[in-house]
Amino acid sequence: MIHQIKQSDLPKKLWNLIDAALRGEPVFIERDGKVLVQLTPLKRIPRPRKAGSAKGMITMADDFDAPLEDFAAYMP
Repeated sequence: MIHQIKQSDLPKKLWNLIDAALRGEPVFIERDGKVLVQLTPLKRIPRPRKAGSAKGMITMADDFDAPLEDFAAYMP
């Protein structure tokens, strides 16, 4: 079911429209007979980033920035 609502009716029906969008139903908001907005749910609410959460999970080789043999011809 597609929901299309006038802007003036929005305050009294907003939560019903949000529930419909969460169920996957298309919800459009119009003004003066023109659709202006489509209401869609977020895929996932991102969690705040936490600094240092990958500590100890990533290592770097001792020769990380040593020249590669494949590029020897391009090196001075």
